[in-house]
Amino acid sequence: MRPVEAVGITAAELWLPDGRERASDAVGDGRLRARAARELGHDTVPASEDVPAPDMAVEAARTALATAGVAAGDLDMVCHAWMYYQGHDLWSPAHYIAARLGAHDALPVGVQQVCNGGSAAVELTAAWLAAARASRPGTPRRGLLTTGDRFAGPGFDRWAGDYGVVYGDAGTAVLLTVPATPRDPLVLLSVATVAAPELEAMHRGTDPFAPAARTVRERVDMRATKRAYLTEWGSDGFNATNEAAIREVVTAALRDAGTAPDDPRLRYAVLPRFGLKSLNESWIPVLSGTIAAALLDPGRDTGHLGAGDSAAGLAGLVRAGTLAPGERALVFSAGAGFTWSCLVVERPAEPPAD
Repeated sequence: MRPVEAVGITAAELWLPDGRERASDAVGDGRLRARAARELGHDTVPASEDVPAPDMAVEAARTALATAGVAAGDLDMVCHAWMYYQGHDLWSPAHYIAARLGAHDALPVGVQQVCNGGSAAVELTAAWLAAARASRPGTPRRGLLTTGDRFAGPGFDRWAGDYGVVYGDAGTAVLLTVPATPRDPLVLLSVATVAAPELEAMHRGTDPFAPAARTVRERVDMRATKRAYLTEWGSDGFNATNEAAIREVVTAALRDAGTAPDDPRLRYAVLPRFGLKSLNESWIPVLSGTIAAALLDPGRDTGHLGAGDSAAGLAGLVRAGTLAPGERALVFSAGAGFTWSCLVVERPAEPPAD
């Protein structure tokens, strides 16, 4: 998708709790094998002791709005994405976040696309803002997308609930403005998404449909469903689909952004926050053979942030001032379903002095 009008990334923030969990403790407790810990490559990850997932999103959102100098009352949309339990049943965390911020005139929308939710929220929000602006061309539109996930026990074991991934707790927020302004730290040039719905069974396995959450198992166990899938189908099909999807999403995103794979303006590609083995066996070989950009792996200190990987990637680019004016970057995410996304962003030319 190439936005019909320039979309500014006016602010992007990552909020991490103070608590940390250590891989060595998980190994010592017998929840994680030492070899698996080495393959993950995360010594510690952020862990919230008492801050709920939606409140982590609120913290990130408050910082983003304050940084941008934008009042919550000026927001047209609040889009919240998440992977894991938000703290209440049959409840809308998006409306809660909008209410806590004071965004009473905004449309709250929830997105559940598992680990790819943040990118889906960017794409959805950008498209919605463009449509809303078309009805009133003279009015700027602002949308806030947030993510928040807390992978707490007893229902989730962040170290042993999945293969090749450890889950960290975090909130993220990205403020989008249409049209973009020269003062925006980044501009969204394109978003591309590829799906392979035939792979949904990797997170279903052979489990029966249940009447309520965790009635089949007391704890979320993606290893069990993946083992069941691989026993029946093997790994070759998934590996081939995964590599093809990464190539396809890069190609589509660059095409829509008018950027060649070897364009000198394309400086960096921000990897999803997966374990080292997963990145080294699929993502890094594919991307190294496809684009000339340097690969950034920001997840060693955080682990995988559920729906928040792409938003956290944008926050890292903004906070660190990684890009020079005119330079571009790719930001990746992927999640169960399966779905893969790639965002292309650019740091605009320096604004004129006041």
